[in-house]
Amino acid sequence: MIVAAVALAGAPHPAGAATPAAELFYQRSVMTAADAACRLFTPPVSAMLAAAKAQARGAALRSGADAAGLALLEAQAEGQAHAWDCRSAGLAQAAARVRQAFDGFARLDEMRYPGERADWLAQRPADDRQVRWRLSQTVRCGWDRMVFGVAGREGTRALLAVANFADGAEPYGARLVLRDAARTAGPYLDPRAADIRGVIPLEARLPPRSAARIFAAEAMSPAGRDLRPADMDDGWAFRFSPGARAALASLDPREAVAVEFLFAGNDGGESVRTAYVEVGDFAAGEAFEALAQR
Repeated sequence: MIVAAVALAGAPHPAGAATPAAELFYQRSVMTAADAACRLFTPPVSAMLAAAKAQARGAALRSGADAAGLALLEAQAEGQAHAWDCRSAGLAQAAARVRQAFDGFARLDEMRYPGERADWLAQRPADDRQVRWRLSQTVRCGWDRMVFGVAGREGTRALLAVANFADGAEPYGARLVLRDAARTAGPYLDPRAADIRGVIPLEARLPPRSAARIFAAEAMSPAGRDLRPADMDDGWAFRFSPGARAALASLDPREAVAVEFLFAGNDGGESVRTAYVEVGDFAAGEAFEALAQR
């Protein structure tokens, strides 16, 4: 969900904000920059504002904005924020509206970020001493099932995939495949594969292998009870690097990534089973989950 917009007293209408979602991104960028300059909010409200800004960016991209245009809007917002006097009445009024809008959200233990195909569930357990999912998406791949996202305890977080294979097959590894932002100008979204509603399937939201970045899982182990859903009797857990997590957070929300599970073939070769994850509001979910680490 996207929380209500906050009108900024004295802020001009931003150039280039062609959609309501883009203007909302601008407004939240102004207040994020003003907070950084003037220390307007408590850490929980600052974190919720950061999550809302990330979510507004995703909504703007889905509504037709491009990343370069949003970067320009963000620069305009930062300029507007730094032009304000931290003691001004207009900024005080805008900050009060932000506190009113976000204070309640900062106390939430859970937020769901819906996507076109799948949702991200962000959670902040009261007891941070136990390993728990903090941000997760559940994926079906035929009869197989995967939970993918960020899990951990006491400030330690890792990007994980926990998978159950219906036929009892045992993988020997996994890899995460996503677009290489350093070698591409933007997301690969193949409209030729869209359904009658215009929704592109996740497998058509990945770049060709030549434009992809691949992260091999750093570790593999049987999945513990703390990471398996109640109806998942067993499974395998794969941990990916912090670099993989950062690369995922930088992607366009319309994109997808692939988790490829590797199995030894009877002929000495390799077989692969692939699960697709919608990027969606992963970055917004991470910002919300960061409240638990403050």
